[in-house]
Amino acid sequence: RFKGTTALKRKINPTRVPIEQKESMGVFELKVLQDGIPDAAYKPLTGDDKETAKYYLKANRDATAGQGGFDFGTGQVAMPEMKPLALDFSGFRDLPEDTVEQIGAKAARFKELRKGQAFVRATAAANLYVAAFLLPKTGGAPAGASARTVPTTEELWLALNQGKIRNAMMDAPKAARRARAFHWPLEFPDVMQRGGFDVVVGNPPWEVMQLKEEEYFAKLLPEIAALTGDTRKRAIADLNKTKPVAHDSFVQAKRLSEAANEFARNQERFSLSSSGKLNTYSLFAELFLNLIGKDGWAGIVVPTGIATDAMSSAIFSALIERRKIRSLFSFTNDIYFSQLGLGGNQFCILTLSPSISKPISMASGLTEVSQVFEPSRLYELDAEKIERFNPNTKNGTLFRSSADAYIFAKLFDTAPIFDRDEGGSAWHVVFRQGLLNMTTHSRLFKTAKQLRSEDATSQGLTWTKAILGGSERYVPLVEAKTFHQFDHRWGTFTDNEEITSIDKSSADSATEAMPRYWLRKDFVDDVLSERKWQKDWLLAWRFSANPQGYRTMISAVLPRFAAPHIVPLMFPAECSADLCACLIANMNAITLDYVVRQKMARQGLDIFIVRQLPVFPPDFYTEPRLTFITPRVLELTYTSHSLAPFARDLGHDGPPFAWDEDRRAHLRADLDAFYARAYGLTRDELRYILDPADVKGPDYPSETFRVLKEKEIRQHGEYRTRRLVLAAWDRMEANGEFAEMGM
Repeated sequence: RFKGTTALKRKINPTRVPIEQKESMGVFELKVLQDGIPDAAYKPLTGDDKETAKYYLKANRDATAGQGGFDFGTGQVAMPEMKPLALDFSGFRDLPEDTVEQIGAKAARFKELRKGQAFVRATAAANLYVAAFLLPKTGGAPAGASARTVPTTEELWLALNQGKIRNAMMDAPKAARRARAFHWPLEFPDVMQRGGFDVVVGNPPWEVMQLKEEEYFAKLLPEIAALTGDTRKRAIADLNKTKPVAHDSFVQAKRLSEAANEFARNQERFSLSSSGKLNTYSLFAELFLNLIGKDGWAGIVVPTGIATDAMSSAIFSALIERRKIRSLFSFTNDIYFSQLGLGGNQFCILTLSPSISKPISMASGLTEVSQVFEPSRLYELDAEKIERFNPNTKNGTLFRSSADAYIFAKLFDTAPIFDRDEGGSAWHVVFRQGLLNMTTHSRLFKTAKQLRSEDATSQGLTWTKAILGGSERYVPLVEAKTFHQFDHRWGTFTDNEEITSIDKSSADSATEAMPRYWLRKDFVDDVLSERKWQKDWLLAWRFSANPQGYRTMISAVLPRFAAPHIVPLMFPAECSADLCACLIANMNAITLDYVVRQKMARQGLDIFIVRQLPVFPPDFYTEPRLTFITPRVLELTYTSHSLAPFARDLGHDGPPFAWDEDRRAHLRADLDAFYARAYGLTRDELRYILDPADVKGPDYPSETFRVLKEKEIRQHGEYRTRRLVLAAWDRMEANGEFAEMGM
């Protein structure tokens, strides 16, 4: 039953193939030879001559349209008869190999089979098919068909039907062999003929199929690797004069990388995994699925990102919808792959089969294989739940325990998705990755030293510079390190551009967070006007979030300043200030933070994650609820004069609120208790979110806010947040506040 498995193990060694070509190259079904070479093979790549590529594109189209000037006698493209070859290979695998003589006889039979006419012709045609993508299109149009060096469909069909390869074309098969092109129906004709393997198991490479200039030159020419952006590109171009050999090698490597990408994007077997930036592990996952027969199984070790990352959502959602996944068990890197330097990324054991009728068995955060048998860690998800959690991207969500899976589903039953692709958002919200890019817009940045040298004058946080006919105003660039939850003054930059925290106990409302850079105000106004945002404040969160940190969703109201791409912004259209205050309160609620942590498999709080959070819509906020939330957010937020516009929009004309750490902790506890109740949690479920060990015992596999707990025990001698939030819940339950707000 497992003959195919044995053969596969012997033939495949993907670690020996160049990263940019691993297993994306090769013919998977011989019918593609009958259809001819796709036009995508002649797309001009790095180093190609556009006119030469255009010539071969036309020649290929002429051949497939029957204008190639050749005839096979019947006028039809005839495939070699492969069924007898499949039978011969099946008999070959049954030959014994118990003695040296038997092994020698089996090896001789193997060589004999590969010399047969059908095998030789199909192999030659398959190599020409691959070579059409790989070979450079240079040198101009050849004198005639016999002088072509790049295969077209005409050359492929000549090899397929007559076994002929023109002399000028002899380098083409070599190019395919150098790329280690692997043709499955020729390497395993018997297995592929019967529908596929019984079992396929593997740990493929985990590499983005894109040549990175920095990595390529790191050892070859480190001085170029150290450069960035356009400066590096110019230095590489200059190599054509100073070091032509190095330049040509780079061009060839880049071209081969691009060719492998084009090949993968034009193969039916990679229809699910070839969108966006290609990664070898996604390609292999789809390949493994295609390799198994109708009753077969595939087991593959891949990054957990195949389930959780947006760029893998096409293949993962398709596997879910078509019921191809039997189990997914996710492990940390601390033990098994720690030497690879993969940081916080996890890997998983993914089991696939053509037809699965049961929900998917899942577990996450594992450190030992034996843990997959622990009931507290195991849970099941079906396609409906997975889509409900991530309706836009259709990617998966992983949980550390069965209790987490249960509570998570409950939260999504209570509040709608923030912003759906289909159906939109009740907030009519628009998201943007800041207002500028820290790299591409760096030329616009000014330091305080530069502004002084240009005779600009400062007033508070802004600078004014006289210009011909008027003046220019400069406003701060807010960076992620300068704000935190309900706090736009988390950190400040010193004169030597180092970040330091602001001591709020001694700071007053005149103390502001000083930026590292300033930008022209008209630039900021122009970008915001494109979003039709007229308010003098912004709603933001930190992209640079950590699912294991003491808080993950860090959202704040910011002054109307510049924001880089690592400070994503929300623009809820036609949203009043009091509703925006509620939105910020919802974002910073510890219950929603719990949801965010389950959704993040790595660092970086992307917009696609935030859009798919369960966030209460504007009509949730009745008058009693607004009365409860708005003054608390106002007091937490309005602590310096730079946010006076936000306070005025909330109807507050007084001075900023003094920073009182103890009072702020109670205000936040009130909001956390409010949202826990709004999400339909019981008190014990809230206790679990705050600290699973408090409910399930110290050995339970989940953890939620461990770092927060440890930090507060060091600072306050207790887990203060847990005490205050539960106390707020009990008070609001006892005095009827929950009931008054309809909860």
